[in-house]
Amino acid sequence: MQGRLMLEHLLHRDRLIVAIGTAAVVALAWAYLASGAGMDTEMMADMPDMAPMPWTPLYAALLFVMWWVMMIAMMAPSAAPTVLLYATVKRKQETASRAAIDAWIFLAGYLVTWAGFSVIAVLAQWALEYFGLLSMAMASTSAVLGGIILLAAGLYQFTPLKHACLRYCESPLLFLSRHWRPGTRGAFRMGLRHGSYCVGCCWFLMVLLFVGGVMNLAWIIGIALYVAAEKLLPFGQRLSHAAGAVLILSGTIVLARAI
Repeated sequence: MQGRLMLEHLLHRDRLIVAIGTAAVVALAWAYLASGAGMDTEMMADMPDMAPMPWTPLYAALLFVMWWVMMIAMMAPSAAPTVLLYATVKRKQETASRAAIDAWIFLAGYLVTWAGFSVIAVLAQWALEYFGLLSMAMASTSAVLGGIILLAAGLYQFTPLKHACLRYCESPLLFLSRHWRPGTRGAFRMGLRHGSYCVGCCWFLMVLLFVGGVMNLAWIIGIALYVAAEKLLPFGQRLSHAAGAVLILSGTIVLARAI
């Protein structure tokens, strides 16, 4: 009987369970990246100009895992407010255990969307390596390409699509009120939709990884902190424009020096 009471007490803390679980997932993802994500990062650092690894199905799968874990580490923290608010609303409609389960399903849908982005990122990496535009360190070997990416990423910050997606990412209440779906299937669909808004908001920022190095931990942390600030701070739109201006200026300078 006492064990059952303790279980019920824990289930009533569904938001805490979801928060701790999400934090644990993010911590594991960062630990995996810090360990090198299965890559020989020392060799990459020592021989940055060496030709990239030959592509095999196993190598492609390893790269997919690397990209997906990276997206989880970078994007899950900024999605946490929406997941927790979803759990709060569900708690008023369902039991605590059901609310916690559906919140995890919501998060799963969100991460599946980023898995789809990771597949595209791997294909893009393959294409860049095929044309000799990526180094062993998975960074652009072409100043022109780097400048174009910086410039395009900056311009994207001012597009209506960026603003529309950021609007839903920075306002969990707006997203849930506009896109609520009942039931477990609805939780997964909502996660997919929220993930699609986040991909629409941040995909060009992730492309910047090809400029600084896909496995450059400092570059990854910097982009992750910016993404969190853009979505969680009350002046996200102004920050987006400021970042866009900086990227445009940086891209212009890089291109001017390269041409």
